[in-house]
Amino acid sequence: MSVNTPSNSVPSSTSRFQVHVINEGHGSGAAVSDGADPPHYEETSFGDEAQNRLRISFRPGNQECYDNFLQNGDSAKTDTTFHAYDSHTNTYYLQTFGHNTMDAVPKIEYYRNTGSVSGPKVNRPSLLEIHEQLAKNVTVAPGSADRVANGDGMPGDEQAENKEEDTAGVVKFGWVKGVLVRCMLNIWGVMLFIRLSWIVGEAGIGLGVLIILLSTMVTSITGLSTSAIATNGFVRGGGAYYLISRSLGPEFGGSIGLIFAFANAVAVAMYVVGFAETVVDLLKESDSMMVDPTNDIRIIGSITVVILLGISVAGMEWEAKAQVILLVILLIAIANFFIGTVIPSNNEKRSRGFFNYQASIFAENFGPSFTKGEGFFSVFAIFFPAATGILAGANISGDLEDPQDAIPRGTMLAIFITTVAYIGVAICVAACVVRDATGSINDTIVSGMNCNGSAACGLGYDFSRCQHEPCQYGLMNNFQVMSMVSGFGPLITAGIFSATLSSALASLVSAPKVFQALCKDNIFKGLQFFAKGYGKNNEPLRGYFLTFVIAMAFILIAELNVIAPIISNFFLASYALINFSCFHASYAKSPGWRPAYGIYNMWVSLFGAILCCAVMFVINWWAAVITYVIELSLYIYVTYKKPDVNWGSSTQALSYVSALDNALELTTVEDHVKNFRPQCIVLTGGPMARPALLDITHAFTKNSGLCICCEVFVGPRKLCVKEMNSGMAKKQAWLIKNKIKAFYAAVAADCFRDGVRSLLQASGLGRMKPNTLVIGYKKNWRKAPLSEIENYVGIIHDAFDFEIGVVIVRISQGFDISPVLQVQDELEKLEQERLALEAAIKDNEREEGKGGIRGLFQKVGKLNITKPAPKKEGNINTIQSMHVGELNQKLVEASAQFKKKQGKGTIDVWWLFDDGGLTLLIPYILTLRKKWKDCKLRIYVGGKINRIEEEKISMASLLSKFRIKFADIHIIGDINIKPNKESWKVFEEMIEPYRLHESHKDLTTAEKLKRESPWKITDAELEAVKEKSYRQVRLNELLQEHSRAANLIVLSLPVARKGSISDLLYTAWLEILTRNLPPVLLVRGNHKNVLTFYS
Repeated sequence: MSVNTPSNSVPSSTSRFQVHVINEGHGSGAAVSDGADPPHYEETSFGDEAQNRLRISFRPGNQECYDNFLQNGDSAKTDTTFHAYDSHTNTYYLQTFGHNTMDAVPKIEYYRNTGSVSGPKVNRPSLLEIHEQLAKNVTVAPGSADRVANGDGMPGDEQAENKEEDTAGVVKFGWVKGVLVRCMLNIWGVMLFIRLSWIVGEAGIGLGVLIILLSTMVTSITGLSTSAIATNGFVRGGGAYYLISRSLGPEFGGSIGLIFAFANAVAVAMYVVGFAETVVDLLKESDSMMVDPTNDIRIIGSITVVILLGISVAGMEWEAKAQVILLVILLIAIANFFIGTVIPSNNEKRSRGFFNYQASIFAENFGPSFTKGEGFFSVFAIFFPAATGILAGANISGDLEDPQDAIPRGTMLAIFITTVAYIGVAICVAACVVRDATGSINDTIVSGMNCNGSAACGLGYDFSRCQHEPCQYGLMNNFQVMSMVSGFGPLITAGIFSATLSSALASLVSAPKVFQALCKDNIFKGLQFFAKGYGKNNEPLRGYFLTFVIAMAFILIAELNVIAPIISNFFLASYALINFSCFHASYAKSPGWRPAYGIYNMWVSLFGAILCCAVMFVINWWAAVITYVIELSLYIYVTYKKPDVNWGSSTQALSYVSALDNALELTTVEDHVKNFRPQCIVLTGGPMARPALLDITHAFTKNSGLCICCEVFVGPRKLCVKEMNSGMAKKQAWLIKNKIKAFYAAVAADCFRDGVRSLLQASGLGRMKPNTLVIGYKKNWRKAPLSEIENYVGIIHDAFDFEIGVVIVRISQGFDISPVLQVQDELEKLEQERLALEAAIKDNEREEGKGGIRGLFQKVGKLNITKPAPKKEGNINTIQSMHVGELNQKLVEASAQFKKKQGKGTIDVWWLFDDGGLTLLIPYILTLRKKWKDCKLRIYVGGKINRIEEEKISMASLLSKFRIKFADIHIIGDINIKPNKESWKVFEEMIEPYRLHESHKDLTTAEKLKRESPWKITDAELEAVKEKSYRQVRLNELLQEHSRAANLIVLSLPVARKGSISDLLYTAWLEILTRNLPPVLLVRGNHKNVLTFYS
């Protein structure tokens, strides 16, 4: 690429790109350079404009600066000003890379959530702003040009940035202090010092190491799953609860979050009681008991938990310092043990089974030697709780500097270090100490004694009597083996203290943090009180005191052997759900599942979840059952309450995938008449505007067919699309709130008919496409503009053209209750303003003397309450004095008539024309519904007067083959006779204003009238279809005679042949056919079978 000589160069900067305004109209030439060597730089073009544009380049010396630019995400900014080369004088500040556009460069601020603690959210220019013509009266705010051009947001964003400055004093931890230290302290518990020797004594070195590795496998898989979830987006506070709830949704997250927080609270009591028991044992040895062992445990435990609470409430920084000190003590205690194994043993220690490293002891202890009642799984159940604690770092995720980096690194390294330590201690202690020892220095082998072949016998000691009577020493009998082996015994006691207190402190911090996150999400409404945080770190002080109360309650019990297995199972249930979350998110194949930590496998995570569930039963089967019952109960509760949250969970993603797969699979199956179901497009407008029309349709589509509420926005596209998009979610939410199983769809069109035509063709998906159009009867057709009538009748013709059935519903009061809704909205607004004004007055009364009446007016001003205009004042006062039902009681009652249970009565089906069976199928489906089940079907069909009985038998046979129950069949033989004069006169008066009466005029005048009013009913047309007009009038007479008392009438819809029957005449037919009747459904199928008697 040739480099053009710049006509105006910008001074170079050592910290930013060089930005040159390039004139492409000149020929290529050498670039201007201060050095002797020609410049070497790249140019990146972002367009092909004819003249001036910006090109961004860097010199070789600025390459590092360019790399920093990419890493930090800073957009290029110029260090000088530009000449105004643009066509719009005041809009050059809107340029990005020299283009006259509002397009912004990619920046992280656009992708943050509102209120993010990591930085302000900035709104990028909307598509409408970019797509529409740029306004030429844009004003430039001082200092804002550079920010807007580089995507830094609009001038009003300073407030958000200032808000973020308040987080400057927040204490955040790195991966070592925040995760590694906490996890190591929580995993290294009392088990390391007082139970590991017994475990390796029972299971032997081989199976003992296997138990440790099996436990590590469970925790490692869980750690990998945790790491994957934690690196799939920004992690807030809440630990395990946050990870599970955002992956599987509030149902799983809420249930496990509550029991996980409770488990951590009770765990505080467990660890404190363990500490208190060790102290009491020391008091016993020194004969310094205060009261008795049980009460001493309560006293010491209570004092300890109060001290721990003080450390926690003091702040996370103090708690972290305490954890570091405890870790140092713990590491010294472990090192003290390893040092002790190489210090030569004395006679007292030998008598207790410690002989330093001996190959014979290693060989003897390699295999298992289970005592009565013990086995591999029972020993595993005792050890496994020692491997838990891997979520200690994740539980304070909100206090980590970078949770996405800290949680994977700290958790996995902690699992590795603690596993190596467990295995090292197990092998070393089993290679130094025999299983049984008497503790007597006199049990040595003297010459002439027979040796039983044991390792101790070979080393000069006879412990054979331990086979017949219990001994107090050795791996199998003495829980204080590590103290005996260590170089300095009291350090092991210090290690026990450190392990118990650190675990208690970690649980005391974890429980309130998890509980606070749960309460903030408001899944359990009654717990909102505990969501409040205090201080820079948003400390959950209320949660701390609740945890303290729970811990104190269980400490006072002083007997936790029963509750301990349940707590372990609570933790395991959390591990199982974390693993399942990782599997579920991977299986759902959501594009949003992109973990930065790639060392995981969905099937391994599933295996880990199953393994956790199995371990729960291995540890304690009844505790596992209790855990599942509690979790299931909470899950059902949360599901029933349906919290209003949307976290983009994998459950949603999998639901979408399943629905998509099912829809695609459905397309491979040919339609069959047995599986036909009405799938309806309902022209309700807004679904709340015509509830009765939606209710009757929902009655025969609920749980069986598709129902789409449709609305057509007519007018300028820009305004229509804006209104349509703004109300889409609200109207779908209304359907969900009212438990109506339907979708909402809307289109913007130039006219109503075009919009409906689009809906008829494009609605649905695959096999789930509408086959029936449901519309309300146009009650105001006489007063409506001609265009509305043409559109109304036109959509019926369009439906038939697309081979879609039509259902027209008529009720006496009409469907549209928009006026009532409008009045209701006005009343609600007035009520809100009244309550706000009352609140302001009460606030003013509380602040006596603090501003007086002036303060009141200031508060009222803030509420933005404006005085209504004089013209509207009388109307509003009138409306306010009336109840909505009193405004139009009949309309309100009519809108709810299909919501009520229909009493005993009939659904009269006038199946006059065979349309494939839809006229019969819809009323049959209605009788299956709870609200209509007490209504019986009466069937009316046309027939010959001289064959009434034969045709009745024939119809009964057909209905029985269709397996449709009916109460009665009526054969109407006098449909085609002329109606009486009064009825016909009503019809003539109805159409009189719309008749042309051309037969009474001369030919020229008649032709002129036809041209001027082509929509009117001609005498020729009326004469041609006179028999059909007679039939409609006569049918109304018959309906009045037979079905006036019916709950619902289902009637075959007459079809108007296109080009033969005018719109007004057809509308008059519908009017005369259905006037003065109960609710009527005019039904016409697409003349394809929807009923069959074949199996």
